[in-house]
Amino acid sequence: MKWLDHLEEWIITFLMGGATTIIFVAVVHRYLAGMPIPGVQDWLLGFNFSWAQELCIIMFVWMAKFGAAYGVRTGIHVGVDVLINRLDEKTRGRFILFGLCAGALFTGTVAALGANFIWGNGAHHAYLTLIGADVGDVPEGPTTPDLEWPTWMVYSAIPLGSSLMCFRFLQVAVNFLRTGMLPTHDHGHVEGIEDAKLPLDADGFNLPDNLHARDLVRESIGEPRKGERQ
Repeated sequence: MKWLDHLEEWIITFLMGGATTIIFVAVVHRYLAGMPIPGVQDWLLGFNFSWAQELCIIMFVWMAKFGAAYGVRTGIHVGVDVLINRLDEKTRGRFILFGLCAGALFTGTVAALGANFIWGNGAHHAYLTLIGADVGDVPEGPTTPDLEWPTWMVYSAIPLGSSLMCFRFLQVAVNFLRTGMLPTHDHGHVEGIEDAKLPLDADGFNLPDNLHARDLVRESIGEPRKGERQ
């Protein structure tokens, strides 16, 4: 199940790339359609992008839900651990496990409530229609204003994202029990870029960049600028 280790990245990348592309195309279309270019203006006005804003909002909501699960897996979420880190190792471990299990319980509850909500908001009707059963008085559910999509499909981000977040909490808890390690994230590190390290004998005053700042440092310690005599 290695694909599950990067599920959030794939979903977030697809949603972010798609939303950015849609916004760019909609803005360019709106700008060019307002220019009185014979033939081109009429052709552009034939395209309807009124749905773009609504779709981008939906995509960003889904991105946020799955991004929260990604945050649990990678340790990005902010936590106040000043007091816990002052405890002895055994007590600290118990508090950490309690917090992880509490997170799993909360997100699991949200996932269950969300699933129950979308079931009564149109998912039940869609399921009965899919299997060819009699829908009876089961409500079809509302749709979105512009795209006219069933809202239960949009709200599915709640049970799906919360379920994945619950799984990640349990995954981190199991890993902590096995290794005693928690996922950590260095906010100063950029993926794909190695951190440059200066040699131990490097002279900071002879570096080729930021020459002005180097001269200011020389002046502050009483040394002459480079090229100046004592």
